[in-house]
Amino acid sequence: MDYKRTKAKSTTITRDLINFEKGTGNIYESIVVIGKRSNQISQEIKQELNQKLDEFASYTDNLEEVFENREQIEVSKYYERLPKPTLIAVQEFLEDKIYFRKPEEETEIPEIDI
Repeated sequence: MDYKRTKAKSTTITRDLINFEKGTGNIYESIVVIGKRSNQISQEIKQELNQKLDEFASYTDNLEEVFENREQIEVSKYYERLPKPTLIAVQEFLEDKIYFRKPEEETEIPEIDI
């Protein structure tokens, strides 16, 4: 997912809780789905950031050689300005872009008439 083009706001806004029932029929289940998606987004963004920052890594043991890298600072600032993973997950949920399933409903054995 391209989180740079998300329509999620970067600040928190008040939301109507009724909107969170639409996917699951239960507000609390919806919050769990959003929370799990938020964790996934957070991990993906963290991996992407770490990959970009590894390009600037210097493997010297001398502490006196630490210097400021302007490009590294710009990359870090860019990721700090992105909307928080929770806000992205809420926006995805409200736009029906999150796929979720209930494993307990899939494992039920159907009754067969003999």
